[in-house]
Amino acid sequence: MKKQVCMLLVTAFSVAAAQAQTITGVVRDATSDAPITDVTVQLRGTGRGTRTDVTGGFGLESVPKTTPVLRVTSVGYEPLDIPVDPNGQRVVVRLKPSVVQLNGQTVTTAQRTETADFDRPEVTSVLSARALRQRAPRTVPEALFGTTGVFIQKTNHGGGSPFVRGLTGQQTLLLVDGIRLNNGTFRSGPNQYLNTIDPQSVSQIEVVRSTGSVAYGSDAIGGVVNVLTKTPQFADAPTVSGSAFAKLATQGMEYSGRMELGYSSRSVAVGGGLAYRKFGDLVAGRGLGRLAPTGYSQLSGDVKARFRLSERTLATVAYQDLSQDSVPLYHRVRLENYQYAQFDPQRRQLAYARLERSFSYRFLESVQLTASWQQQSEGRQSRRNNNPTAVLENDQTRTTGLTLLALAQPASFWRMQTGIDWYADRVRSRREDLNTQTGAAVAKRGLYPDRASMNSLAVFSLHTLTFDRLTLTGGARYQANAVTVPEVQPGGATIRPSALVGNVGASYAVWPSLRVFGSVQSAFRSPNIDDLGTLGIVDFRYEVPNTNLRPERSLNTEAGIKLRHKQLALTLLGYHNRLTDFISRVRQGKDSLQGYPVYLKQNSAKSFIRGLEGDIEYGISSRLLAYAGASYTYGQNVTANEPFRRIPPLNGRVGLSYTASGWWLRGEWVWAGAQTRLAKGDQDDNRIAKGGTPGWQVLNLNGGYRWRWLTLSAELQNLMDEAYRTHGSGVDGVGRSAWLSVLVNW
Repeated sequence: MKKQVCMLLVTAFSVAAAQAQTITGVVRDATSDAPITDVTVQLRGTGRGTRTDVTGGFGLESVPKTTPVLRVTSVGYEPLDIPVDPNGQRVVVRLKPSVVQLNGQTVTTAQRTETADFDRPEVTSVLSARALRQRAPRTVPEALFGTTGVFIQKTNHGGGSPFVRGLTGQQTLLLVDGIRLNNGTFRSGPNQYLNTIDPQSVSQIEVVRSTGSVAYGSDAIGGVVNVLTKTPQFADAPTVSGSAFAKLATQGMEYSGRMELGYSSRSVAVGGGLAYRKFGDLVAGRGLGRLAPTGYSQLSGDVKARFRLSERTLATVAYQDLSQDSVPLYHRVRLENYQYAQFDPQRRQLAYARLERSFSYRFLESVQLTASWQQQSEGRQSRRNNNPTAVLENDQTRTTGLTLLALAQPASFWRMQTGIDWYADRVRSRREDLNTQTGAAVAKRGLYPDRASMNSLAVFSLHTLTFDRLTLTGGARYQANAVTVPEVQPGGATIRPSALVGNVGASYAVWPSLRVFGSVQSAFRSPNIDDLGTLGIVDFRYEVPNTNLRPERSLNTEAGIKLRHKQLALTLLGYHNRLTDFISRVRQGKDSLQGYPVYLKQNSAKSFIRGLEGDIEYGISSRLLAYAGASYTYGQNVTANEPFRRIPPLNGRVGLSYTASGWWLRGEWVWAGAQTRLAKGDQDDNRIAKGGTPGWQVLNLNGGYRWRWLTLSAELQNLMDEAYRTHGSGVDGVGRSAWLSVLVNW
């Protein structure tokens, strides 16, 4: 019997090998004939693909001999579908440059694997490597400034929290290379954690502007922001590469530098960088001047290595470490009688290992296993004026994660991703009140219960069905959580919330260049340690614990159109997100502690958020692009019969860019209307002016030159020196200023 089984297995592998081929090729610029690095090459209709190496070359193993079609995509070029010769000849692909990028990107976040954005019912905003290189953003949050569907709030100059469709903090999921940045101590409002990623280590940022709970679990009620870091590429021959980056801004607002070094061969690719940044106090617009204290310093390092263990097996290991020192809370010093209030240190460490294995089976195309370890350390130091007591707090959240993802294509029209993920958070929290005159120190309970924990385990499945003009999507996830908060009550408290969520969507090609789409998505957010156990001053209030909380839930419906036709691309959509059991802070009578009103979190709100979003790009010529985008958001707390908190105003941008022979020039007008629809919590927020936040408009001019190994970028910011503040922020926007950056590659 064993002999027969072995013979059957040998026969099956032999048949699979006989029906498969190896495809190799090179991708070149159709104009200059230069090789193009990091191009996405996919088997059309599957989840299998690769990227070109430093010479523009690529290879795909075990490809069925059925005249497959390769889809080749890269930012700045027109997507190309090319049939492959079944005889296995080397493929030479020549991509034509294109200034129109909207609806032409390949994205990974929506389905956890690379797909064509235009074909899907989800809507994804993409910041490409080229855009990041040209704009040289000061921080990752500021890179998203002006992105349609995303609104950036800055509580402090060292922060930056993305609002995706009116939600932020706990209700918007942040990822780094597909790994959760959110943890059990994420706050319900704006936070600074997205700024713990070095912007020059990033290759692409993807924002899925709709709920993402089926793919990623809790917290993705508003949307998902996935920051993809640079990945070293293999090469046919051993190659050493590197780069040096430097940037400085006027009035001492920024001095930044980063060094990178890499090694590539056929089976090993390693790349890493070390960066130091010194940010001076922010100089705001007309009449506001220098905002002190707002400056801080930052040191970061990262390394990523890939190993080709076999033709079908790939391993990746990576480590990131970023630390910020003395990050001031400007609004607290300016408005709340503090001598100083700051984060010191603010540090994030992430290590992960990823193993990928491809197969040739219908029900198992590939498997990806990711193990991660992450630690976020947040120190807070404050002292009031005329008070000898300094408050020293420190919270440390350690997260361990494990994700197993299997991709399959059971039929030519059916693709599926199925997986299991597990995350475990452990929290250490402490506080010390130090008398600066006597040196006496008193240990107290930290902001969170010490040794609190949060665990989650989930199983999920995502499916895509493609029929000629019609694409159908659907999926489901079941997730169980366990949150333990000691010291909140005698013996501690543990809650075990669980949720089952699902989604369905459709995208239909009315014409090859025009698709209509729609989807219905349910989502949830489990109460976390911050919800259940916070005790202390948060923003402008004093919070007390409550362990009697249920998961937040939402049901999002949206519909719209996508157009990509020659020089014109357009996306227009409307959405309605219904929120139930929303956890909100409720004022406890007229009580106050330490001079702050007392609030308790409760499942007290039924709310909704709805809005309209639009993006358009028009290629006036092969070198000149006009583009615009706008977002309108309306939120209402039905239970309290008041506006939903922190809803962004109508906002958008209009721009014109020109590219030619390595040169580029871009003028961009970013604007926001006034926001006068305020919830009671907004009215109590000292960061929001009485009566609301005034409207504003900012004009920026960016340009530069790229020649072989050298890239020069420069920008004139806020040319009209507008005095402005994004709604809900604790600091104002930068005034008229300029920066210059230099990037040298070798």
